[in-house]
Amino acid sequence: MDLRDELPVDHGLNRVYRVGAALCGLILIVFGCLGLADQLAFFDTDGAEVAAMSTNGLLSVLSLASGGVLITGAVIGGNTASTINIAVGGLFVLSGFYHLFVLDRPANFLDFRMSNVIFSFVVGLLVATFGMYGRVSGGLPHDNPYWRSRHGNARDTGARLALPE
Repeated sequence: MDLRDELPVDHGLNRVYRVGAALCGLILIVFGCLGLADQLAFFDTDGAEVAAMSTNGLLSVLSLASGGVLITGAVIGGNTASTINIAVGGLFVLSGFYHLFVLDRPANFLDFRMSNVIFSFVVGLLVATFGMYGRVSGGLPHDNPYWRSRHGNARDTGARLALPE
């Protein structure tokens, strides 16, 4: 079974995926541009701040790249945008956990501080939520395009479908 077979292509949730990706991508691009405008050293960890978060040249470039990926997903739209949102959101959450453990250690090569960790968690959860909206749930309504694509032409009788034994 191919995962793409069960996902509907044309549905109203497409707008949620696109707007979420575009807004979060735009925020990341602005942060990255502000960091590059300050001409920060690539691996500098002296605590230079942009928008109340510490940054260096590498973090600015990574912010631009991840913002670009989200904007690309917004342009493509559909299930691709949803999948990109979920993946990028998960990476941001993982980055938040990693940098939470390496605060004030030499492994903190992106010069994260606690404000960066919180930002990483918030943006990660926000982007992932945009990607999962209406797609991932145990109780999708029967008019949801994902529910319909998974259950074929089954009619909504108000009761749950019986699983085959």
